[in-house]
Amino acid sequence: MQPSAILTDIEGTTTPIAFVHTVLFPYARARLPMFCSLHEDDPVLGEVARLVPNQPVLNTLLAWMDDDSKITPLKTIQGMIWTEGYLRGDLTGELYPDVAPALKRWQQAGLRLYVYSSGSEAAQKLLFGHTAEGDLKPLFLGFFDTRIGPKRDPASYHTICRGANIQPGECLFLSDVDAELDAAASSGLLTCQLVRRADGTVASARHPTAGDFDAVATIFKLPAKRPAQL
Repeated sequence: MQPSAILTDIEGTTTPIAFVHTVLFPYARARLPMFCSLHEDDPVLGEVARLVPNQPVLNTLLAWMDDDSKITPLKTIQGMIWTEGYLRGDLTGELYPDVAPALKRWQQAGLRLYVYSSGSEAAQKLLFGHTAEGDLKPLFLGFFDTRIGPKRDPASYHTICRGANIQPGECLFLSDVDAELDAAASSGLLTCQLVRRADGTVASARHPTAGDFDAVATIFKLPAKRPAQL
């Protein structure tokens, strides 16, 4: 079935994993002690203390970072730190070269575009709002993070579709993680795994696979880039 809406993951799907792990994460980690010192009364730090009592908040956050935990307060704090980095010009959102042109074609053709990532909604908007291709936020109708639910929980995809007024069978979910695709498929969504060579993604046998967004377009009969003129 040809989808009328696209729900896309970020890390390993639109954006190289290396950008997240070698640029964004170290940037936030280096600035975390100062952040905790300057924002000690911020409610998000209070939420960290509530979740892990009797431990220094900074130590808890560093441990979560070491484990690459998808815990909402951590993602919120990382997003707050990255906000300053993007606004100062320290950071530029990195996308695979096939992503921005495909998203623009699909949006111009009337497809409804959404993002669902473990990174906070604020962090998602920062990444797409500060790319080498310009501000891509207007291409999307909605951004969803783990506040909606875990990405490996089928109920999360039901919630997204209800909130966006989309029939699950009309929505295509793009991700590099097969467990996320399993959850989306069990909720009735169409699925496609991005198998990016640079990220070393292992292809799943349970979902269609594509090396880039141009291949996604071919598989699902979406608007594709025009062939080069001879």
